Amino acid sequence: AAFFGAVARGNPVVDSFESELRRVLGSLRRLRGAGEAKPPQHDLHRHGVNTLFNIWIKYKPRLPEWYYNERLVKVGDTLAQIKEYKLALLQCYERYLQQFVSGNLDDVMDDVHRFKSTFFPNGFGDKTAALTFHALQARNVCIYQMVCSSDRNLQNQESLQTCLNVLTSLRLTMQVALPQENLCWLLYNGTIHIYTICRHLMMMGQSAKVLEYLLWASVCMESSIPLLSVHYLTWRATLYTAVSQCYFDCQASIHGEIFARRGLIKIDELKQLENDSSSLENTETQKIFREATLKMAVMIFKRAVYESRRKSKSSRRESKVNPRKAVDLSWPRNPTERLLVEMFDCAAAQFLAILEALSDNNRNLLPPHPPVPDEIEICVVISELFSAGLEILSGNNLKEARRVENIFLITTGEEGVSGDAAVKFVKLAFSYEEWGVFDSALELVVNFLQAQDDPGWKKAEIELKLLTLMQPLVFPGQFERSFSVSDNNSKEASTLQGSEQMQTISKESLKHEDPLHDHMVLATTVFSCVSTSEQIVHPDKEILLDVIMCLWQKCKMELQQIQTSGSDCLEYIDKHKAYQSVHILWLINEIIEKSGIAGTNVMFVEMILCLSAILENVADS
Repeated sequence: AAFFGAVARGNPVVDSFESELRRVLGSLRRLRGAGEAKPPQHDLHRHGVNTLFNIWIKYKPRLPEWYYNERLVKVGDTLAQIKEYKLALLQCYERYLQQFVSGNLDDVMDDVHRFKSTFFPNGFGDKTAALTFHALQARNVCIYQMVCSSDRNLQNQESLQTCLNVLTSLRLTMQVALPQENLCWLLYNGTIHIYTICRHLMMMGQSAKVLEYLLWASVCMESSIPLLSVHYLTWRATLYTAVSQCYFDCQASIHGEIFARRGLIKIDELKQLENDSSSLENTETQKIFREATLKMAVMIFKRAVYESRRKSKSSRRESKVNPRKAVDLSWPRNPTERLLVEMFDCAAAQFLAILEALSDNNRNLLPPHPPVPDEIEICVVISELFSAGLEILSGNNLKEARRVENIFLITTGEEGVSGDAAVKFVKLAFSYEEWGVFDSALELVVNFLQAQDDPGWKKAEIELKLLTLMQPLVFPGQFERSFSVSDNNSKEASTLQGSEQMQTISKESLKHEDPLHDHMVLATTVFSCVSTSEQIVHPDKEILLDVIMCLWQKCKMELQQIQTSGSDCLEYIDKHKAYQSVHILWLINEIIEKSGIAGTNVMFVEMILCLSAILENVADS
């Protein structure tokens, strides 16, 4: 009781300590909420960092060790919540862990026995063990978040290696905690962190390197008795799906299907146990099992829809169905649709399976390209999948009595096809050059998006607009623009007036109707999109990157000629009518700056330097 009284409320040392912590955390929270810091705020932030450092030094000898250590970790958690990851790492978690290791913490992360003896010298029954596990795990999360802040696209090999080191460290921490049933919360949190990092790396094309960590996370969920309950089944199925997806990314589709079937067996085993205890009568429990089973079935379908056709090769090629005439035929119309009906009992599940079967992390949205025609059966299946997806979107696969207006099959709620899924379907049709499906689905989805009040849907509408503007650039002469350019270009006009060197060029660029007209329309539209202060409606960085690279490749050679023409550049621009190329380059640079993607691609440096050289030449002319 006397020991507790030393840190009880009213103790002047404790009260002073907590008061100083509250002040510095409040100040840091306000600075973080203010967004990008201006120079005076940088000074305030530096003052906050120094203050926190001094607090730890000042109070360490004046407080009980256990209380001081708990506050170290708790303050670290608070800092991490406000995205002060570096401060949380250096001033809290690593300060706490330095009581075990005076040197480099990573030196003890490569051997499980050394790890145990270093951080848990008194075993796992010690009351500080849970706090140490938490600090170790939180440290790894902060290191990963710092990598994301500095190099989100992992362009530097060192950034990728740091992420892999974090995954290894997380796995080691979980391996040590696994036998301790009371630490199941640590295992669960660890699987979340591993999944988050692995999904990020998978998007960067690193599936082969993260597969082992996702497998480990799945095994952890199966090896901890508390985590085997129905409550955690949805998450376990998500991990199973990620492992299966990893196999598909690595061109090992048979292993992806095998793992999905394994997951289905595990789900059925748990379902049988729940049947025996009669808890399946619960509607929520039934929903959990249904969703988990669906996730596995979708991954099985991803391979089965292609393999079944390869095996059958009784191959009379079924004719491609014209999407606009599909309403005249009865669903299911072909082997792909029959397999959909056989495996899935509702349109939303069938549509999800179609999306997954068509999705390929090795395929980029731009430039669009049809499937490689190695096997004619696979090309036929892909066309059938798109045709089936369009039928579901339009409602033509429903019986006459259940048919509803097209727009109501796309929904923001749980029933029907989600708006996000419908948008992804349109993008996939563009990627595969399924232009008939793209045009028909685009009309349905745009109607849905324009009927929504949530500004979040405006972003999807803008991205689809950019795709239609990309069509005539990728396939000159084949497409007319489906959207008119937004009139909201006042910001661009006012910005142009602020750049004297650009005024003459930008005015002249509007006078000449040339092959760059469609590129100019696209560049102007993207600039207008990223000029709005509403970040929620800005297009995804991946689409912006694709658009910028398309524009740059078209103008690059002419721009380099202008760049090397020196003081004669205005004469060159006038002679070759190159106004639009320069204007497009200026817009590209504005888009890069306003969207905050300057550090995501090394090619942007070349574009920025090119514009700088041209403007210097113009000034010297």
